[in-house]
Amino acid sequence: MLPRYEYYWLYGAVEPATGESLFLEMPALDSACFQVFLDEFSSAFPEGANVLLMDGAPAHLAKCLRVPDNVILLRLPAYSPELNPVERLWQDLRKWLGSDLPSNLADLKQRVATTLCTYSPDTLRSITGFDYLIRAHFAQCS
Repeated sequence: MLPRYEYYWLYGAVEPATGESLFLEMPALDSACFQVFLDEFSSAFPEGANVLLMDGAPAHLAKCLRVPDNVILLRLPAYSPELNPVERLWQDLRKWLGSDLPSNLADLKQRVATTLCTYSPDTLRSITGFDYLIRAHFAQCS
């Protein structure tokens, strides 16, 4: 008998200059769930234009997506996760979770949520604040 696996996906966005963030737990990595995330992201940050850096995951490329007016999707080149600031956050989160993971999905979700709550905006800014993004942010503000 093959093992049965359970999954969930954590969608996230962090503003590298301020550390403001949005995380949303979703049951799948597909265009429907990504649409929910886009809509929540748009509602959470209604002022100005919000650039969302993304990889080339199929859910991010779906033609059926309705991108809110205050969101700009910026797709990074293929095979370049090092350019996406949120990837450093996922690496840090994995480090804090460690290798001794809970045996059930509910406990894992709780542990992830608890760990995410420990990240302050300053910490998120220090993890995701790539120099080129911070310079671009302040150039836009001046």
